[in-house]
Amino acid sequence: MGGMADSPLKSAYELAMERLKAKDREEGVEEDAPLTNAQKERIAEIRRDAKAKLAEMEILHRKNIAGARGDPEGTAKIEEAYGIDRGRIESRMESAVAKVRRGEG
Repeated sequence: MGGMADSPLKSAYELAMERLKAKDREEGVEEDAPLTNAQKERIAEIRRDAKAKLAEMEILHRKNIAGARGDPEGTAKIEEAYGIDRGRIESRMESAVAKVRRGEG
């Protein structure tokens, strides 16, 4: 089971990034206005910060789940809270990136 430990985090992060890229393409953001280097750097920084927060949250989540072993109700609550928190970080990241793209960040 040791090898599996870090793959869920990586794939969750990768999925989030793929969703953002797809969203950018759908909204035509990438083609619309070429970003300045400063904007690109700021967006990279926002995404790095979000990645770090998600990684930290994942570690805490695993500890919480391990602690709730044998308690299906507790586990379900932990999973739900984790999903909400992840979504919050991802949406904050998306809106921060959108602001930078619009030249507001």
